[in-house]
Amino acid sequence: MKLFNHDFEFKMDVLREVGNIGAGNAATALSRLLDKKVDMMVPTVSLLTFDEIADRVGGPEAVVVAIFLRVSGDAPGNMFFIIDQDSARRLLSGLLSLEVSEDLAYTEMELSALCEIGNILAGSYLSSLGDFTGLKMSPSVPSVAVDMAGAILSYGLLQFGVMGDDALLIDTTFLEGGQNAQGHFFLIPDPESFEKLFRALGVPLE
Repeated sequence: MKLFNHDFEFKMDVLREVGNIGAGNAATALSRLLDKKVDMMVPTVSLLTFDEIADRVGGPEAVVVAIFLRVSGDAPGNMFFIIDQDSARRLLSGLLSLEVSEDLAYTEMELSALCEIGNILAGSYLSSLGDFTGLKMSPSVPSVAVDMAGAILSYGLLQFGVMGDDALLIDTTFLEGGQNAQGHFFLIPDPESFEKLFRALGVPLE
């Protein structure tokens, strides 16, 4: 699958707008949930292959926190929200006032909180994408894991049985009290969904 070159920038502009609106919706939803102001930077948006995902989060052996879920509807696929250990600690401390132990052994409440943040992000980005495309997409109940990035992605392959070759990456940065926490949000449409998404966005494929 290739995009016509002259449509590449248009496609990226549309995807950036999807990311911007999704981030705005997520910040509003998180602010309501936590009853405090949540600031998020304008996200950066890029396309990469499935094989490049682990490298973008520190390599296959980097231990990360991952929230993953299945997308059903008109353009099915998989979603991962992956955050490194330092950012997870800052997120829990800054947004939720939870102090993670030094050995990074997360409590059930801490994992549940991270899972809910990932769930809100997923819903916000999917809603934004649905508004742009007119396609109906809904997330499953999310799962959370702490493991090496390569192991998590391999588990995702086993769990869902199918994984597209290409991924949409939205880098999400939360700001709190002069510190920031960065997460990586991946949407991996099933192989037949990518074309459907881009046609719905008005971007022709060759």
